[in-house]
Amino acid sequence: MMDKLAIHAAEDFVHAGYPRDVEALLIVELDGPEGEVDLLIGRVEEIARTNQASHLRVSESEEERMTFWAGRKAAFPAVGRISPDYLCMDGTIPRRELPRVLARMRELSVKHGLAVANVFHAGDGNLHPLILYDANKPGELDAAEAFGADILKLCVEVGGVLTGEHGVGIEKRDLMSEMFTEEDLKQQQRVKCAFDEKAPAQSRQGVPRAQQLRRARQDACTQGKAAVSRHSTVLRASIWTPISNRGMRGR
Repeated sequence: MMDKLAIHAAEDFVHAGYPRDVEALLIVELDGPEGEVDLLIGRVEEIARTNQASHLRVSESEEERMTFWAGRKAAFPAVGRISPDYLCMDGTIPRRELPRVLARMRELSVKHGLAVANVFHAGDGNLHPLILYDANKPGELDAAEAFGADILKLCVEVGGVLTGEHGVGIEKRDLMSEMFTEEDLKQQQRVKCAFDEKAPAQSRQGVPRAQQLRRARQDACTQGKAAVSRHSTVLRASIWTPISNRGMRGR
């Protein structure tokens, strides 16, 4: 999916033929034998019309299919043409929460005074908001980082997670408490220490490292099951992925 800002940036860059008079564009790709794909295209068209889609276009050749994808694949460099800098986020939410999250993101855009272009995998709820800013303007980098943190907090608030594919680094380190309890974080630290090759062979309490490792594994198993139980809905939402196309007709 691409929102209006991303659509215009991509269209100006690659001229994929996207409609400019829409708020969002959804690219749906289908895979299978020709008869199955034709059936699925009909179902997708029916769903689109039921939800008042203003444009419907089905690719009739491999070249046209690749044109559909050209703008989406070039969305990041396209946004780079309209903003000196941008910050790419990576949160994941249950798909049913997409309308709510996008509406709230607009409010956050106004709050922080920065534009945001949305390009993401609609099928698995993995969001990639691109926050536009100018690092040469005092305060805009800080505003962009605060905006990004609010987006990730929103993802967790609606039942999602802090990351979908890019992992947790320095950017998200201080947000881990939004998703996990203090005990969860302590358990992660214990497991990290147990597997740390640079840790001493004996602990300060004199417990051999091998015994520490066994204890950490047991704790991780016991407490990990409890954590999975608490976050089971989130885990199901974050690992589901759509089937990709390999050359069949697409939309």
